[in-house]
Amino acid sequence: RNLLDMDTFSKSDPVVVLFVQGSGSSEWKEFGRTEVIDNTLNPDFVRKFVLDYYFEEKQNLRFDPLGSDSAVLGAQDFLGQAFVALGEVIGSQRGRLERALTGVPGKRCGTILLLAEELSNCRDIVTMQLCANKLDKKDFFGKSDPFLVFYRSNEDGTFTICHKTEVVKNTLNPVWQPFTIPVRALCNGDYDRTVKIDVYDWDRDGSHDFIGEFATSYRELSRAQSQFTVYEVLNPRKKCKKKKYVNSGTVTLLSFSVESEFTFVDYIRGGTQLNFTVAIDFTASNGMPSQPTSLHYASPYQLSAYALALKAVGEIIQDYDSDKLFPAYGFGAKLPPDGKISHQFPLNNNVDNPSCAGIEGVLESYLQSLRTVQLYGPTNFAPVINQVAGAAAQVTDGSQYHVLLIITDGVISDMLQTKEAIVTASALPMSIIIVGVGPAEFEAMEELDGDEVRVSSRGRYAERDIVQFVPFRDYVDDSGNQVLSMARLAKDVLAEIPEQLLSYMKTRDIKPRRADP
Repeated sequence: RNLLDMDTFSKSDPVVVLFVQGSGSSEWKEFGRTEVIDNTLNPDFVRKFVLDYYFEEKQNLRFDPLGSDSAVLGAQDFLGQAFVALGEVIGSQRGRLERALTGVPGKRCGTILLLAEELSNCRDIVTMQLCANKLDKKDFFGKSDPFLVFYRSNEDGTFTICHKTEVVKNTLNPVWQPFTIPVRALCNGDYDRTVKIDVYDWDRDGSHDFIGEFATSYRELSRAQSQFTVYEVLNPRKKCKKKKYVNSGTVTLLSFSVESEFTFVDYIRGGTQLNFTVAIDFTASNGMPSQPTSLHYASPYQLSAYALALKAVGEIIQDYDSDKLFPAYGFGAKLPPDGKISHQFPLNNNVDNPSCAGIEGVLESYLQSLRTVQLYGPTNFAPVINQVAGAAAQVTDGSQYHVLLIITDGVISDMLQTKEAIVTASALPMSIIIVGVGPAEFEAMEELDGDEVRVSSRGRYAERDIVQFVPFRDYVDDSGNQVLSMARLAKDVLAEIPEQLLSYMKTRDIKPRRADP
């Protein structure tokens, strides 16, 4: 909107060039260009850019509008540029973001409007139930043991097996259990593509006898939502041999229902906000912050491991939080003036409002706290987990999801209470990320990360796996490239968040709110 006018006798002929930046790299590479639109300062471009989206990565994009007379960057028709992360566009209201164009000194360059939508790859899931009537008898003793085999047709006319029902023993009138199958597995998203169904009689030796077949399509099956559909089962060989052959029985579709499988992006576009909370370990085992051996030591040239972990995770999550206000706590320190030990003190020293403005605000408050509190102990996680769980319990309708980042150097002191807190939190809209810094052994943390064995406390098991633990040392780049270390760390610790959010929504049957058109 309102682009610079660089042409003398008419308006500019703009084109937009998209550049992308590799993860942990500072190099920009051209990804693609829009079409050229002649003689306008308010173009609406049609060409779309299709990008792979990864929640756990900072995907930096740069948009450069050019006057089309300039096929080469750097020539006179540079109309400005805008920098944005893909997560910012997806996390903005209705996936729509307006950003000012800059880069031409002393001039207003106008704005660029970006719209993001997820490509629908047919995420519907079908549940159906079938029965059969008067199937051919294939067994010498007793009746048949029928089962169904579903095939989807391919572009080249061949068929691929996509589902088998269970075997129903000794009957010519079987009723099969309802089953569920993704629509794309059934027909690859093409509603009119042939679906072939074979009926077999099961034999123990694997040489199952063919009873007959019938064909349908997803569209035809879906009509059964309002009526029973009956298919004739035909055996082509019998049909050729016997003049009076009618069929080998019938199969009836008893029920057919479709449900959408929602994605992380559906919820974000529907307005779900990610609320990010930070908890930092201020125990004495970290070492005196003023000493270079301390894990809290920040040199003029390098951030501490704590600050790196905070920036790596926070800079991605903040794109999904509209107010950019992050509660930040410390634990395991003695506070002034009376030296009282606290396990959830606000880093900004404001008990009524522990939120900091942006990740930079959190870093500022963290460094300020290092100068005012005394590092002490023990290492207790439960108080801060319970604090965030209390906030998560206030809103459970799917509009808010909490992510707690705990950065720690060591051995946990309140393991039983922490397990109890995690089991309680697993029923709430929240996830916990634990980053271990320093050289300590972190076996206890592995126990909290319920990938292998679900966390339990006093006979209760966690409803969902909500904890992700990683040791920071595994991500440190050997060459000292901090940007690369941060990108690697964020990629691993955030990879499970979308699935954890979806598992909460699914167990509560919460559907995404419809974004306004």
